[in-house]
Amino acid sequence: MTPPVWPGRLFPLGATWDGEGTNVSLFSEHATGVEVCLFDEADAETRLALTQRTAHIWHGYLPGVGPGQRYGFRVHGPWAPAEGHLFNPDKLLIDPYAKAIDGAGETGDPRVAPFSSDGARDTTDSAPVVPKCVVIDPAFDWGDDRAPRVPWHETVIYETHVRGFSIGHPDIPPDLRGTYAGLAHPASIAHLVDLGVTAVEVLPVHHIADEPALRHRGMRNYWGYSSIGFLAPDARYSASGALGQQVREFKGMVRLLHAAGLEVILDVVYNHTAEGSPSGPMLSFKGIDNRSYYRLHPDDPSSYVDFTGTGNSLNPVHPSVLRLIMDSLRYWVLEMHVDGFRFDLASALARELWDVDRLSAFFDTIHQDPVLSQVKLIAEPWDLGEGGYQVGNFPVLWTEWNGKYRDTMRDFWRGAGGGIADFASRFAGSSDLYQEDGRHPSASINFITAHDGFTMADIVAYDHKHNEANGEDNRDGTDDNRSWNSGAEGPTDDAGVVALRARRQRNLLATLLLSEGVPMLSGGDEFGRTQGGNNNAYCQDSAISWHDWALDPERERLLRFVQRLVALRRQNPVFHRHAFLTGRQTMDSGLPDVAWFRPDGRPIAQRNWRDPELRSLAVFLNGDEIPTPTDRGERLTGDSFLMIANAASERVLFTLPPKRFGLRWELALSTSEPDAENDRSYPARTEIAMEAHSLLVIRRAR
Repeated sequence: MTPPVWPGRLFPLGATWDGEGTNVSLFSEHATGVEVCLFDEADAETRLALTQRTAHIWHGYLPGVGPGQRYGFRVHGPWAPAEGHLFNPDKLLIDPYAKAIDGAGETGDPRVAPFSSDGARDTTDSAPVVPKCVVIDPAFDWGDDRAPRVPWHETVIYETHVRGFSIGHPDIPPDLRGTYAGLAHPASIAHLVDLGVTAVEVLPVHHIADEPALRHRGMRNYWGYSSIGFLAPDARYSASGALGQQVREFKGMVRLLHAAGLEVILDVVYNHTAEGSPSGPMLSFKGIDNRSYYRLHPDDPSSYVDFTGTGNSLNPVHPSVLRLIMDSLRYWVLEMHVDGFRFDLASALARELWDVDRLSAFFDTIHQDPVLSQVKLIAEPWDLGEGGYQVGNFPVLWTEWNGKYRDTMRDFWRGAGGGIADFASRFAGSSDLYQEDGRHPSASINFITAHDGFTMADIVAYDHKHNEANGEDNRDGTDDNRSWNSGAEGPTDDAGVVALRARRQRNLLATLLLSEGVPMLSGGDEFGRTQGGNNNAYCQDSAISWHDWALDPERERLLRFVQRLVALRRQNPVFHRHAFLTGRQTMDSGLPDVAWFRPDGRPIAQRNWRDPELRSLAVFLNGDEIPTPTDRGERLTGDSFLMIANAASERVLFTLPPKRFGLRWELALSTSEPDAENDRSYPARTEIAMEAHSLLVIRRAR
């Protein structure tokens, strides 16, 4: 018996169960008809016409239809590719507002192609190979869940992959490994808490569809930058099921991470979708309303404008597409309780016509939103279009992945670049990028490695990428790695090279975690994770990408060192200041908040800053010159430190500063002696022999 269709409501969009039935609503400005298609357990299909249309939204109410019901849409309209219309009711389409999606789909199957081999409209039914949307029950017992709300300047981000983090963890039950539940397992949480990070930034968990080329090679888009469901957590990371259980499991993960004091940040992809070019698979937006959802070339509406290198660019200039993005963001905050977002290729979202615009509707809408304006917002401030590199140009409320920080620190510690000036600027929070428009050091998300590129262990072990396993003849991935193999390419038994690599990893990690700004640690770098020189492991759902938890003594040693580093940062406010350093005294301490020294113990002169031969310096950070008060309005003070960095290839004698900066100094941390006890002391003006490629942190004795 065919269920009835009542008129229903236009909002909320998507499929919404109210306890008695389900309201269904779909935006399509140019459609002439919409059918909602219900599927039973045997995949038999029932098509129901939505006859009500209000403000370009097609809607209806299905009494008796509830959680677990699988569905999709078929949309009727003109087939006119030259005008940008690709309506085809023979193709089943995913609801853009689906809260759960069942099935990975077959993007390489010819049945999802919009065009037949002769260029005409393809008339084969795609339903057997398209994922099905699922009506969910949104109820969940959040208990006393509270967002940790860690201030930006106290935040330490851990970037990881839901599957890769726990898939090989021996202390997690096999059926939970690689899932939301696995990331929330006590063994996972213990590692993150012991490490000292405050936020977990997970690679995309929106439901994705793998690119046809990858499916043909028997691979998948492991990273997940191929979204097709902006409100649906991908069921491939669910241990409990795909008919709504993945939603509850994700919520349970967030609740447990929050209980441990850890924030959850989602890496989100709103700049493009998995449908690729106009001839790519028809899965959702392309068949619902191609002209509205995608940026079409103004001179040729049959083609897409591509700012992303994926074949298409979503069209946030259209009000209904912008609404989808904002509704998705709000859903993840209000219903899934996440704490913030990292926006992939964010510049593409800020292009009103062609140029990136700080005053775009995308920014304006977020800034006035009472929910989204109060969560953590991180931009990847570039895309592949002309003028897309926008580091330092995003508006207030936004933080940015600081690519200049990454490049500078890699160059400094491999002995390249233009001297010490760039190092000092990036270490001090990149005021040249963020201070002028009223932002703070925390606007800079400092990173040296991320999911994209070499791991920290590979930066010091490879000069060149080794991506042969990707099946693209090593053509994929960047050649601009700014790495140095320390004397041998890849694995080696040379004890000197092995020791140098270990020290150089510690240098990079210490620099990252003690710089002003917000450090982002790439998951696994804390114990030397390697990808064997693969710098583009986007398709490697394999040991190449997964965390290897079988730690040998050297990797255990590195983990302990990183734990000490994070604790040193957390316990000392000079390493996570809220305000920029000035080089002046403002709190009557008798010394400036920061001072820079040459190896001879004298202040760095103007001519020294651009001396390409100078590869060593020291920085004094004054714990008595912190202008930001405590939460109770009291004066904030802490210990003062001297950090000495020697990136030269030879040992350098460093003379400590004069007595007015400190009568005596105590060892806090050394990358050349990572296990040294903190019981050494150094009088003022002492000469310290700094080993080549090493870093030392000493604390002023009180």
